Amino acid sequence: MAMRLSHPLRPSSLPQFQFRPKSLSTCKFSIQNRISNSDNSRKLVMEVKEKLEKDQHSLPVGRNGRDDEDMILWFLKDRKFSVEDAVAKLTKAIKWRQEFGVSKLHEESVRIVAGTGKAYVHDFLDVNDRPVLIVVASKHFPAFDVFYYYYPRRLGQVLFVEAPFVFKPIWQLVKPLVKSYASLARFCSMETVRKEYFTEETFPASFRD
Repeated sequence: MAMRLSHPLRPSSLPQFQFRPKSLSTCKFSIQNRISNSDNSRKLVMEVKEKLEKDQHSLPVGRNGRDDEDMILWFLKDRKFSVEDAVAKLTKAIKWRQEFGVSKLHEESVRIVAGTGKAYVHDFLDVNDRPVLIVVASKHFPAFDVFYYYYPRRLGQVLFVEAPFVFKPIWQLVKPLVKSYASLARFCSMETVRKEYFTEETFPASFRD
């Protein structure tokens, strides 16, 4: 099984518009539209931030806390800019980070997990220049819903490589939990992974056996 991660976080307010004006009026409209969207995003971020401060004051602040505007924006995008939905999902995510002790993770703890062979980050990017996390399902069944609930918009695609037949019924039970993220999943063979996602030089050694 391989999980393809999306590009590292880039805290841009909105997707970039292509700026190819054909006339002065088009140019003005494009700039005004971009400014307007940016202003609206900023207002929604502040609305979420104020609501969290009022209703969830006990949550931590700072990086990955209730006042982290970059993280708030990511959750707003994930929830299609619904303030109520973003607040609910962000509150759950921050509480989970506290309970799981994410902020206390360090290089040594990650090295220990990697040593178990359950999962590791591949040394090479895929053909789309994205980092690759390989999870050995026989040693560790991945909690796919963690990405949906706590790390939205971080996955580019999830590949179930040479998954046994009995896994598919299990996946049917998991799919409703991850909702729209289920569309990122694909069952495929090692040969498909070799041809479509890597070059011969970057193909994972664990898939060559």
